[in-house]
Amino acid sequence: MSGAMQHEVLINAGIGETRVAVVRNGRLHDLVVERRMEDASGPPACNGLEPSLVGSVMLGRVQRVLPSMQAAFVEVGLERAGFLAVRDTKKPPVAEGEDCLQTPCISKCIREGESLMVQVIKDPIGDKGARLSCNVTLPGRHLVLVPLQKEITLSRRITDEADRARLTETMAQILAAGAREPMGVILRTAALKAPVEELAADVDALADLWKAIQARARMANKPGILHRDIDAVQRCLRDVVDEETYRVLIDCPLALGAARAYVERVMPHAAAKITPYRGPAPLFDLYNVEAQIESLLQPRAGLPSGGWITIETTEALTAVDVNSGSYTSGQGLEATSVHTNMEAAAEIGRQLRLRGIGGVIVVDFIHMAEAENVQKVLDTLSASLAEDRVPTQMSGMSEFGLVEITRKRVREPLAKLLTEHCGSCRGSSRVRTVATIANEALRRVAREARANPGRRLVAYAAPDVVAWVNGLGEETKRVVRLRLGAEVAWVARPEFTRENYDVGLEAVVA
Repeated sequence: MSGAMQHEVLINAGIGETRVAVVRNGRLHDLVVERRMEDASGPPACNGLEPSLVGSVMLGRVQRVLPSMQAAFVEVGLERAGFLAVRDTKKPPVAEGEDCLQTPCISKCIREGESLMVQVIKDPIGDKGARLSCNVTLPGRHLVLVPLQKEITLSRRITDEADRARLTETMAQILAAGAREPMGVILRTAALKAPVEELAADVDALADLWKAIQARARMANKPGILHRDIDAVQRCLRDVVDEETYRVLIDCPLALGAARAYVERVMPHAAAKITPYRGPAPLFDLYNVEAQIESLLQPRAGLPSGGWITIETTEALTAVDVNSGSYTSGQGLEATSVHTNMEAAAEIGRQLRLRGIGGVIVVDFIHMAEAENVQKVLDTLSASLAEDRVPTQMSGMSEFGLVEITRKRVREPLAKLLTEHCGSCRGSSRVRTVATIANEALRRVAREARANPGRRLVAYAAPDVVAWVNGLGEETKRVVRLRLGAEVAWVARPEFTRENYDVGLEAVVA
């Protein structure tokens, strides 16, 4: 994350999920929540200890091609076949006379029974298989290798034309100097200040990784994983930690050790920033991060002057409404509208980023009469969206005060990950999922274990929460003992609602 403002990274490495919070001036700036791979309707699959598959490269076999859907189902060695859309295939060469802008038919791109290399771009959820792409990318510290393409492209956040020209020329020389097959790269913002030697080392390491993946693919005789991306903690260190990071706090000794090993190997200049958290309170109680996350599940987000924005997501799009609330300017209606809209524009980028909202977003600003004020609000909104690493585009403002935004969908929205529709109210509101409550209970267990080292604990919870935890299996109990030095017995209490749980010490029998 580039910018003039320093930030702090908090890494809460739990048993069932890993949470990474980026904090600026005590305020949550970015958030990543990564669950262990699980079925949305029940306890975690694969003993609950399989990390996310996103970024994994797999050998697949085309199971079924559906021209009517412009998609195919690909067997990749998981319980369910993965889904491959035509836009995520390697498009065939365009024949003379054909329109190069027209999407080809899926049956011209792949055929049933064909083996192909794919990358997971979205984890399997519920009854849906993993989302796949044939366009493999291998991210490094300074750049992303795109082995099946030949272009040199740069992050859109590198805006200076002189920097863009310099980096493009430097990378072209690096690629030409190596005795390797032609490959493409995407230069990240971290490349701006990187020495040429580090850029070349990044290319060499990723090219060697690609060769290893290809070798595994040639030797494999059935669909399965060829390469798994690094875990959430290491990805955070790779993607988030930069010269503006002044501290990385990690609350798990195992994650801390792995983080230090990764940093020493890949980015030794950042080794001094990796710090263990040993406070008495949970890590996310710092800067009130837990409360800030809870606020992201509410439709309304407050503005400094007393106004607010309301965020409502439907199947088709997300609507953002701006309201001045109690704020009124002594200079009149236009001044009130401009001030509230400016605050809203500055906050909208942050809310979309933290909530993980993608797709089409429509913002309904308060009407302004003067074109100069409209442009000021649009400039503020553009700057707010520019803080995002996820590709985002925005339109101008219509005569009705509407602005359209598109944001690439890269992960589950936070509300969908942590909550689900309430069955008793016919879906009119949302409640936290069993997995969310179970992970909260596991964090409570961790806190009690730190306060009572060596003591056996008892956790009481609703039956569905206990069933979820028990579904993690014996391996999780081993991890709990290893991390916390504690045994935990889970007891189902039918009288407990889902959100009720309690953790205490097991009674000692004299």
